[in-house]
Amino acid sequence: MPEGPELHLASHFVNEICKGLVFGGCVEKSSVSRNPEVPFESSAYHISALARGKELRLTLSPLPGSQPPQKPLSLVFRFGMSGSFQLVPAEALPRHAHLRFYTAPPAPRLALCFVDIRRFGHWDPGGEWQPGRGPCVLLEYERFRENVLRNLSDKAFDRPICEALLDQRFFNGIGNYLRAEILYRLKIPPFEKARTVLEALQQCRLSPELTLSQKVKAKLQNPDLLELCHLVPKEVVQLGGKGYGPERGEEDFAAFRAWLRCYAVPGMSSLRDRHGRTIWFQGDPGPLAPKGGRSRKKKSQETQLEAEDRKEDPPSKSISRTRRARKHRPKNVPQQSEGASLPQNLETPTVPEKGKRRGRRASTGELFSASSLSWEERAREWLIREDGR
Repeated sequence: MPEGPELHLASHFVNEICKGLVFGGCVEKSSVSRNPEVPFESSAYHISALARGKELRLTLSPLPGSQPPQKPLSLVFRFGMSGSFQLVPAEALPRHAHLRFYTAPPAPRLALCFVDIRRFGHWDPGGEWQPGRGPCVLLEYERFRENVLRNLSDKAFDRPICEALLDQRFFNGIGNYLRAEILYRLKIPPFEKARTVLEALQQCRLSPELTLSQKVKAKLQNPDLLELCHLVPKEVVQLGGKGYGPERGEEDFAAFRAWLRCYAVPGMSSLRDRHGRTIWFQGDPGPLAPKGGRSRKKKSQETQLEAEDRKEDPPSKSISRTRRARKHRPKNVPQQSEGASLPQNLETPTVPEKGKRRGRRASTGELFSASSLSWEERAREWLIREDGR
């Protein structure tokens, strides 16, 4: 499932390929998509993109003198499980191109397409970021950190840290592979209580005897969990690729597969959390780990991306599972990975039920715009403010 870095890679891709292109005509929606029609028509307009957390805003800006007179229109996309953007010849549309923006004549006609194989993606012509989502972990780090530490009394932090990291009210942009990588680097058990982990950050202050450069160096060498929520996604953005690089197919994912240290990596253990999503980890799972699970190994070495990622992480309390879904929630099954290359898809742990083993399969989309300040500059500014308190 596309996470924060993939949305930022997508926005960078759109801005690069649409630079200098003039689009024209109506916006075309596929007949099978259940998303809304886009009420926009212009003889000449430009397209730009901006990502925030797990959302991307596409802005259509009419050029001076274009007809009919039209105000700029913004669409906010959520990529679901497999959303991505492609620029293709107009006569060679991808099979699952559910929204198309065509270039204006006389140049060879191209189409910018929102491609979504599994059709879990969504666009909103209102142009507003989804209410309830917190600050972006990539672009709004200071606000993100403040939002988390100010709201530790929220009941979301009564839950395991691995579940809290998927709450988009506080961790907008963090998803399944990112939470595993962040917790693994800090050796934090995934089922440790979130408030226990995060309250320690409120008291963490560096020695006043250190010089500013020493404090910056200490921060860079020993980032805490909230800092890694900014730095780890930034690493993925800097890798590039993931469907938007120069390579084709699986080759465009090679750098990302090599970068992974924990998620679906051979030798790592896994459990399902309360929402049925698999968390990968090493060592003790923590005190809030599900009880009564059985350890089992995978049969296949081929891995597939998590079937539990088929739904968007709930950004607010108003988005929740139904009672029926809770009633039939699968049992938690720890498992040990025997071997995994990470192609686009990963195999989720199978669930023993009534003597049978069942597994679900899912696929994910392949999917840059990082902060204008470097991490060193951000750390320096933060330390100056801390010293002033």
